[in-house]
Amino acid sequence: MRNRVRELREEIGITQKELGERVCVSRQAINAIETGKFDPSIWLAYDLAQMFGVSIESLFLFRGEDRK
Repeated sequence: MRNRVRELREEIGITQKELGERVCVSRQAINAIETGKFDPSIWLAYDLAQMFGVSIESLFLFRGEDRK
């Protein structure tokens, strides 16, 4: 699953640490999401989408071949 977390985070000019603090996770968790090493829970995905003012579907780009 690809995502736009880094792109949107950089657009608003905040660090991974700041984003993590706003959604109550570590900087390492944000880094892992941005690099595709970790898929967030639905609740974290919701919080991130709310943070950026976008839908979950526009933040996380789902493809059939990504399905686990």
